[in-house]
Amino acid sequence: MASDNRLEVLANLAATVEARKSASADRSYTARLLRAGVEKCAKKFGEEAFEVALAAMTDDSAHLTAEAADVLYHLLVLLASRDIALDDVMRELERRTAMTGFEEKASRKGGAAM
Repeated sequence: MASDNRLEVLANLAATVEARKSASADRSYTARLLRAGVEKCAKKFGEEAFEVALAAMTDDSAHLTAEAADVLYHLLVLLASRDIALDDVMRELERRTAMTGFEEKASRKGGAAM
């Protein structure tokens, strides 16, 4: 099934990011980001997220697609910098799909449905 393969691509990327924690920062951009610390990883993720937002406001689907791929990569790097596994995020998404969006929002600490 194609969607399973795509999830595998994301899982493989997460595993690669995790493996790069022990790689040489001279040979791996991922290792360089991780060695720079969570602040650098968070800043880079924020920059990429902003670029996605800007790309979304254009008619250039290829550009938006490329920026979205960048943001997914940088999210995985950010998560790795905090030792949070992709599986943990996927479990949280799975938990959330068991309820409506309004229910999920209300269930958050201090959250209320809009």
